Amino acid sequence: MVQVVYPGVYVEEIAHGVASIAYAPTAVTAFVGYTGVGPVNTPVPLSSFSDFERGFGGLHQDSPVSYAVRQFYINGGSDALVVRVADASGNPVGVQQLIGDPEEKTGLYALLHHDFNLLAVPETFHMTGGEEAAVITAGVALCEAQQAFYIVDAPLTCTLFTITEWAHSASRSCNAATYFPAVCIADPLADDRPRTLAPSGTLAGVYARTDATRGVWKAPAGGEANLLGVTDLALALNDMQNGQINPQAVNVLRTFAPHGRVAWGARTLRGSDTQADEYKYIPVRRLALFLEQSLVRGTYWAEMEPNNAELWRHLRLGVENFLHGLWRLGAFEGKTPEQAYFVQCDGETTTQQDQARGVVNLLVGFAPLKPSEFLLLRIQQQTQRPE
Repeated sequence: MVQVVYPGVYVEEIAHGVASIAYAPTAVTAFVGYTGVGPVNTPVPLSSFSDFERGFGGLHQDSPVSYAVRQFYINGGSDALVVRVADASGNPVGVQQLIGDPEEKTGLYALLHHDFNLLAVPETFHMTGGEEAAVITAGVALCEAQQAFYIVDAPLTCTLFTITEWAHSASRSCNAATYFPAVCIADPLADDRPRTLAPSGTLAGVYARTDATRGVWKAPAGGEANLLGVTDLALALNDMQNGQINPQAVNVLRTFAPHGRVAWGARTLRGSDTQADEYKYIPVRRLALFLEQSLVRGTYWAEMEPNNAELWRHLRLGVENFLHGLWRLGAFEGKTPEQAYFVQCDGETTTQQDQARGVVNLLVGFAPLKPSEFLLLRIQQQTQRPE
């Protein structure tokens, strides 16, 4: 209680006892691949392409990841982690070195226990003979373990007639997505002549830009998902071709006036129409990952607290406040909070046996927004009325 000792206005701050939950990041992108210089097998945080130039030497003709990082920042990326993979002489390495060793934390496994949300390994774009399969398998497993999302680059050899079969064999993970066709840029190292690139760096930037402007619950696709810095696509697809591969969980890159080149699909690799999976769409899966990470980080305070009704009440209030804020931003389906989400933490979710084991169970449900892939316009032509 504030002691009132003289005339005037007094302010007393009263804590409401409910710990607030901060939003976890959603677009920290990890890039793994060969660069000309830089520390090997060490995740280096970057906030601009200038940082990449200082730490890894900038663009290099033999470094797909250098072009991917540049496209990431051109398209709105902000925070990145770069892992350089090279041999003792500083030369590019093969598949096994790119995957690395979990015990020694090399290659992809250098990212173990580092926080990142998106993964790009553009080296797979140049692999042949199925070499990319092992890299993609390892990348997907890493992302599933660390609640991240892998933007998978299909090999350049994939065609319109083989891309869906390749995608189905590559992975059926809801923590991954792939895009077709490749993108083309004006190469600064070759007098701006066209260079065909893996699309992952560009798309990672689009994801980051969409997250910042619309939220992680918005699909990184459509008229706003412009592919900046892209001068052309490796293949121009029409509506019929788009309709052949999009239902097979392959996201298409298209050119539309007046938007230019855009991402025109938002499905995970589990998004085939034949599967009918709850994580069919990229924004639904990424929103779930965002919620999981935010809630885990935001409820650490509950460790070592007495496992009783008072703790459960505080947990419910904190999570409800967090979800209500997201609902007001438009993150969930539902006209009312009751339709959009629910939180349960009580004697039903946490039994006496749970309490004896020191476990508290928090049950959270949410109604995700799904992309409107198909907009049907019913147009009726009215004939002239007889006089």
